[in-house]
Amino acid sequence: MQIAIALFPRLTALDAIGPYEVLQRLPDATVTFVGEQTGEVRSENGFLGLRVDATFDDVPDPDVVVVPGGVGTRALMAEGSAIHDWLRTAHETSRFTTSVCTGSLVLGAAGLLDGLTATTHWSAYDILRKTGAEPAGQRVVEHLDRRIITAAGVSAGIDMALRLAELLVDADAARAMQLMIEYDPQPPFDAGSVDKAGEAVMARLTEYSATKD
Repeated sequence: MQIAIALFPRLTALDAIGPYEVLQRLPDATVTFVGEQTGEVRSENGFLGLRVDATFDDVPDPDVVVVPGGVGTRALMAEGSAIHDWLRTAHETSRFTTSVCTGSLVLGAAGLLDGLTATTHWSAYDILRKTGAEPAGQRVVEHLDRRIITAAGVSAGIDMALRLAELLVDADAARAMQLMIEYDPQPPFDAGSVDKAGEAVMARLTEYSATKD
């Protein structure tokens, strides 16, 4: 089973690495980090480098596609972006084509989400809608008849990967993967969604965001 995780400049690292930590543990699975060209790409703040090991042309028909998010997805939405042709071709034969966070904007720009509900980071709902998808607030949104799964912001990619493990193998496999990575979230705060955060948290988020590109 070949799993392809797309990498590109200015991605959010956990969007790719969260699903990787789950899916690379499945029996007979190989994970390849793919991109327009091989070599290092840097995360959105430039602090972390990840390596593209194969080009899109090298991996034309993976069983599973994962497109992470990040600021860099905006450049990938442009018409003629190399990832679009790869996604369209790969999706013809993939078992599942998936995204995490604003990776769904790229799926939408490639025409894979037309008329479908999909999710993304809460701050990007309006952009997602412009691609032809209908934003939904769920953490993971599935269209199994279309072999499309989208996950919300960052950490939701782990949830999506566990669901993929269930679909690709079975529920016990997914539970085993969850136990292997000791994924038992008990966050010290309950501020993981807009409706829970409150005005003070939103003000602080706005302040911090203003210091970033």
